[in-house]
Amino acid sequence: MIKYKAFKIAVILCGICVIATATFIFGYVFFMGFHRIDINFITDRPRGIPLGTEGGVFPAIMGTVYLGALSGFIAGIVGSITAIFLVFYCRNKFLKGIIVFSTYFLAGMPSILFGIVGYTILIYMLGMPRSLLTAGITVSVMIVPFITIRIVKSFKEDILDMMNSSLCLGLPKWYIIKKFILPNYLINIMTSISLGMTYGAGAAAPIIFTGAVIFAETPGSITQPFMNLSYHLFILVNEGISFENAYGSALILMFLLLGINIFCRILEHLREGADWRFGKGKQ
Repeated sequence: MIKYKAFKIAVILCGICVIATATFIFGYVFFMGFHRIDINFITDRPRGIPLGTEGGVFPAIMGTVYLGALSGFIAGIVGSITAIFLVFYCRNKFLKGIIVFSTYFLAGMPSILFGIVGYTILIYMLGMPRSLLTAGITVSVMIVPFITIRIVKSFKEDILDMMNSSLCLGLPKWYIIKKFILPNYLINIMTSISLGMTYGAGAAAPIIFTGAVIFAETPGSITQPFMNLSYHLFILVNEGISFENAYGSALILMFLLLGINIFCRILEHLREGADWRFGKGKQ
């Protein structure tokens, strides 16, 4: 009884610590940066000498959105196909073990290593320019394990019984995946990709060498270099240019990531409320 109460108290204290830490970080960044946020800061480009002491961060906002969308698109396709293969098609335990091990290995790699490898292969060896495309490919490789693991877990929860029952009726596996699994699990997949986008959009290390620059206009194509909020924040703080603008940039980045997370929670709520897993709404 005493051990149970002690464990319960420890769990509650850990939960309080997590909530308090998140609240403190968001509150502190909000307190330090909210007075810098105005319409000009959001819609203008960086100005001043040194660059960034005046003006705004609009190119960095758009660069962050473009990077998240591109990396999420690439990683979403690769991660979804990998998850489908692991759950429904891979019957070789050795091959499956290698894929799972590689996925978890990539998930645990420091983000700076993705930037170095991406620079070496894409830019140095293949001769591609530092651009949104090279940065998007690098970030997508970083977030593929995150997306794959979440989708695999989602598929394994209660979908195998439905697959086995459908196979017993003589339906082809590809038909079941196309007509039942993908439509009913679309929200799960979208949620996994959206959370992966937030993970990639906030990472500065992979894009330092592959595409992010101190200043650029909003990219007109994926072959151009771009600004990014996390990299812009790093430059402002590292060079001591403007801590005020740095906290303003950090607050905008936090609101972007928070908005995507809220969007994912809304999707999960809609899925649970309408029983999307089996395509059955509430009667």
